[in-house]
Amino acid sequence: MVHAFHFCPNCATALQRITEVEDGGPKERTRCPSCGWTHWNNPTPVLAAVIELPEAGGQLLLARNAAWPQKMFGLVTGFMEAGETPQEGIAREVFEETALTAEAVNLVGVYDFQRMNQVIIAYHVVARGEVTLSPELAEYKLVPPEKVKCWPAGTGQAVADWLRSRGIEPQWLEWPPAGSPREST
Repeated sequence: MVHAFHFCPNCATALQRITEVEDGGPKERTRCPSCGWTHWNNPTPVLAAVIELPEAGGQLLLARNAAWPQKMFGLVTGFMEAGETPQEGIAREVFEETALTAEAVNLVGVYDFQRMNQVIIAYHVVARGEVTLSPELAEYKLVPPEKVKCWPAGTGQAVADWLRSRGIEPQWLEWPPAGSPREST
């Protein structure tokens, strides 16, 4: 992943890719040649919710982010706030983005998402209430678990694991989607 820093936040010197010996041996990182500041570029933890609605016959809520293409729906995701547990964080995100109240929050698993330099912590959230979307989300749909199609990365792997835990063999989306610019690469 390309680093976001070009200059040292301590001394304003241009950063460079420098190899130094660390605990595990030589490691190239973005560093300041003047003061030694290091941009660690560690993955960001992201919380994700497989939201099940008992009041809707156990269907799953999938949402479309306002910045996504028309047909792309996924899990409600978000970042933890300082001072909260991952379980509290995903319950808060579900409430902020959908107005649903989490009744049960159970870990599905932890998933690598290197393309975005993230680690996804996914939860199965049983929620109740009336859906009211935040401005972050454009629309939502309710889908029976056996009809959900998983994309082959990150949150899609989490949904697939949750489906398998319910005895449902996951269906996979074609990836990249037919006709997409990435299809030919």
